Amino acid sequence: MCGIAGFMDFSGRKGKDALEALAAGMARAIRHRGPDGHGVWSDPECGLAFGHRRLSIIDLSHHGHQPMSSASGRYVLTYNGEIYNFQSLRRELEALGHPFRGHSDTEVMLTAFDQWGVTDALPRLNGMFAFAVWDRQERLLRIARDRLGEKPLYYGWQNNVLFFASELKAIRAYPGFAPKIDRDALTLFFRYNYIPSPYSIFQGIRKLPPASSAVFSAREGPNSPGHPVAYWNFPAVASQGELAPFTGSEAELAAELETLLTDAVGLRMVADVPLGAFLSGGIDSSTIVALMQAQSMKKVRTFSIGFHEKAFNEAGFAKDVASHLGTDHTELYVSPSETRDVIARLPQLYDEPFSDSSQIPTFLVSQLARRHVTVGMTGDGGDELFGGYNRYLWAPRLGNIIDRMPGSLRDGLALLLTGPPPWAWNAFLKMLGPVMPRKFRVSNPEDKLHKLAALLRFKKEMYFGLVSNWKDPEAVVVGGNEPPTPLTDASSRKDFSDARRRMMYLDTLTYLPDDILAKVDRASMGVSLETRIPLLDHRVVEFAWRVPTAMKFRDGNGKWLLRQVLHKFVPRELIERPKMGFGVPIGDWLRGPLRDWAEALLDPERIRSEGYLNARPIQEKWRAHLTGSQNWQYLLWGILMFQCWHENLRSSEGEMSA
Repeated sequence: MCGIAGFMDFSGRKGKDALEALAAGMARAIRHRGPDGHGVWSDPECGLAFGHRRLSIIDLSHHGHQPMSSASGRYVLTYNGEIYNFQSLRRELEALGHPFRGHSDTEVMLTAFDQWGVTDALPRLNGMFAFAVWDRQERLLRIARDRLGEKPLYYGWQNNVLFFASELKAIRAYPGFAPKIDRDALTLFFRYNYIPSPYSIFQGIRKLPPASSAVFSAREGPNSPGHPVAYWNFPAVASQGELAPFTGSEAELAAELETLLTDAVGLRMVADVPLGAFLSGGIDSSTIVALMQAQSMKKVRTFSIGFHEKAFNEAGFAKDVASHLGTDHTELYVSPSETRDVIARLPQLYDEPFSDSSQIPTFLVSQLARRHVTVGMTGDGGDELFGGYNRYLWAPRLGNIIDRMPGSLRDGLALLLTGPPPWAWNAFLKMLGPVMPRKFRVSNPEDKLHKLAALLRFKKEMYFGLVSNWKDPEAVVVGGNEPPTPLTDASSRKDFSDARRRMMYLDTLTYLPDDILAKVDRASMGVSLETRIPLLDHRVVEFAWRVPTAMKFRDGNGKWLLRQVLHKFVPRELIERPKMGFGVPIGDWLRGPLRDWAEALLDPERIRSEGYLNARPIQEKWRAHLTGSQNWQYLLWGILMFQCWHENLRSSEGEMSA
């Protein structure tokens, strides 16, 4: 796991020392991604330079140093990630006559390029990665990203210079780079809480989409388009799963899933440094930890964060699972003030606007784990693949009901739901709790009811309403026009026989890489911790999409098939409970200890003078939130995260120019 950065300057006026100094400066800006070493390489004839920061995980010797050249000398690589099947690939390459100097996956990757070429080698790689490789023979620069988007990669042009980097801060570190906020991308941020691929917050800079590569020719110069080309087609995987689902028995499918997951976990346990896992006590993380412990001769290190606010605390559940599995468990209860202290770090961690509030506990558990290990397993991906989100259960049923409702009835019901303040709903539902059926019990019920009211008023397709934060972001951003995404572009959407599969498909295409995986990458790499995600092994993904819907959803719950695997290791009573989000009480904090901080950032005069946002709709939401008549925590958190990010941008740009 590392950080990469580089550029290709077509002016042709810089020598080797100047090129490498610039690449080193870019890499230095992301040294948190690789504190164990650094390297640079350049090709002055083409104005090309690579920078690299190393977090040593496999082959801690100098044989793992990057940038690295292939044995033939044709390819030079700077790479971030892990190739989990590198040992089997190495055996295959050795049988073909290739010798090896060390035992790093980087060397195996380069040897695969020598043997098969980059295009044919890419589909053979089972891993998480973002890389740039220079083909000296063809004078081509290729960048690529893993199938599901676990590792980030930004690229783009400015003043005839092509940039690429793991994080935007590395591109911003290039002298003379002038960041200009993309107002259209900003509308997307307020819609989704993140900026979806291929957009970024800066004009001219893009995110490389998952499962794709782009090629730039030194011979063509700035005219080289570098359009991303897919090497693995998730839409085709989803379609094939719909057309040709598995027909085996439930027991056969559960056994096959266990075999696949066991292998995926085992591959990800290979490391030359201490390794552990995040454990929430939920289905996904408990399954991963159970399969780790089953393959380990010693106790697996597990980590969880506890909160004193009961509605947000899963530490007790995690402790029970850890005790049953016999892991070496560490839990840390953090105070509200410690949790809020993380907020000041968020603009640096997420160097474009990002407002999923679970970014705070994700950072805290990463920080805890890093005190003991260098690699941490996570259970991310299970919700999207096996049907874990609550919306998959109730949204299709609710959609059918809403479609049959007259508009006046929808509006009246929405008014009824939003009439009582959130605290009143909370008290009422808490009183009903003892007699309410288990399947109807949810965490933060008042928040769910207000979301339901918003859906009743939303006249467009329900899923789009569910994932929309600000329903009209163009009214928030001055001069912003919302560009298309897979959620709004009909040509990129697919029809499925089941509404739940359609939502899972869209989540995997958008929410998973651009929210969940971006959150985990920035939080963990911010403390120099590598995270590995077994559920996103592409073989598991392909299998999951062939699992019939009836084996994912049953008895009012999702993840039915995944639960069958977990039940072999953990008793049902330890994990069967209503799903909890991994969040913090942002809404209450904004009315309490964070109020003064928020007031300063939301000041109407400040907003008007900065010129990016319309103050009026923001103030309306802020006043309603303060009175407790509405819970606008997510909308306001998005505004606050942009304001913090923008303040940090202005400060850092001032320091850079000083």
